[in-house]
Amino acid sequence: MAKKSLSGSVIERQNVLNNRFAVEEIQKSIDFEGVIVDGEYRFTLSQVAEFFEVDERTVRRYLRQHGEELSQNGYEVLTGKRLAEAKKVLATDTDVLTKITQLGLFNFRSFLNLAMLLTTSEAAKVVRSVILNITIDVIARSAGGDTKYINQNDESFIASLYDGLEYRRDFTDALRDCVALGNYKYPLFTNKVYVSIFKEDAAEYKEVLRLEEGNPRDTMYSEVLDLIASYESGFAEALVLRRRELGRKLNSPEANLLFEGFEKQAHWKPLVKKARYLMASRDRAFRGADHTAISEYIAPLSSEDFNKFLVKLEDRKKKGLKASKKQKQLDVAKK
Repeated sequence: MAKKSLSGSVIERQNVLNNRFAVEEIQKSIDFEGVIVDGEYRFTLSQVAEFFEVDERTVRRYLRQHGEELSQNGYEVLTGKRLAEAKKVLATDTDVLTKITQLGLFNFRSFLNLAMLLTTSEAAKVVRSVILNITIDVIARSAGGDTKYINQNDESFIASLYDGLEYRRDFTDALRDCVALGNYKYPLFTNKVYVSIFKEDAAEYKEVLRLEEGNPRDTMYSEVLDLIASYESGFAEALVLRRRELGRKLNSPEANLLFEGFEKQAHWKPLVKKARYLMASRDRAFRGADHTAISEYIAPLSSEDFNKFLVKLEDRKKKGLKASKKQKQLDVAKK
């Protein structure tokens, strides 16, 4: 399982902050309300320093060192009309000097961002523990208790799996009719497809996700399934055409050479790159799983990805996303 290091990884920090479900739960658990400015809770530098029990100079140092990241997540400096409006609210609760011409304010996301960066504060350490516990719990609950199948929260999954079965049949039929090898050829070329796309064969993939049984494709994201289907459909056609040219079945070296040329076609490059990013990044964020062979593609997930795969428990019930119903959908798709 991937080890989470909030203070040492911008990817891990951003994955928390882009997960609105986790942020909402964390906000409920931390008693730090601030004042409402522009429709959300805001906190002054002095309030944040007091909460984390550090000197204000420490907070300013982190703002200098990590200003871009903190600003991206909601910290901002108010001036002009916005400052004047903020003063009206802040003056009722804090000692804000009337002569100031600018004021830096944290919102809750940038407050959490700072908590994940501060390594010299015991209070920040406690907040980081809360962040990790709640984030893990939110993801687990959204997955129905088993993150191996969180990919199935995507409404596109069933369609991609179903369509992929049709192309899979074309693939296995072409291998049967066009390649002079025993039954070994089916897992052999399936693994060639997997390795070409995400640099792992079926056994390695199952080991990363700790899958003791079941079909690996049941755990794959719809975009990855679509690319596998494209590979299998395209290679099936290439096999059929090559057999017609030869007037006989391809032997093992000929089939391997054909696949090598097929996977090097330029149009696969952007699709493979995207699939590697999605698999590596989503599995690290949602499953705590590291695909080391494609770790260079790991990046923070977008807010849209969290909205796509995570659902509140009450919404889960409304949408019929219980495991039993999802399994029925899978069973129908596979018939």
